[in-house]
Amino acid sequence: MTAERRAHREDDEGAASEPPFKPLTAEEAQAWRAAHPQVSPWRVVAAQAAVGLVGAALAWLLAGGEAAWSALAGAAVVVLPQALMARGLARLSGASAGAILAGFWVWEAVKIFLALALLVGLALGARGLHWPAMLAALIACLQVNWWALRWQGRVKHNG
Repeated sequence: MTAERRAHREDDEGAASEPPFKPLTAEEAQAWRAAHPQVSPWRVVAAQAAVGLVGAALAWLLAGGEAAWSALAGAAVVVLPQALMARGLARLSGASAGAILAGFWVWEAVKIFLALALLVGLALGARGLHWPAMLAALIACLQVNWWALRWQGRVKHNG
């Protein structure tokens, strides 16, 4: 028997030993939600804005006012599209699961295109842009999304 067939056979045996799917009762679902609180998208936007402000302050201390404005611009490339997406998704509360999923993809696309438009606008229109400060703030604000997952407990620390 080949290794591939053995792996499939082991997968089939493992699947057979799993308990069948059991929907949660209303009380169980409420208890699960209480044990696994979600991080508000607005809290993530606020944290991104705070990181951007701290980055701008550091840029101002290290390289002056032009770097600080560039860092604020880099933070805006992340924060503004994220805020727009959070607002759009908040309007979908109470919608069907399919509508929420479709809305998520639409707002994610809007967020990406807006961020790209802001970056292109900065590259073409901003005179004296301090690229290292702008990119550092942009990257720092993007990292807040990963920290939000850690806050929520979905990403486990290995070590």
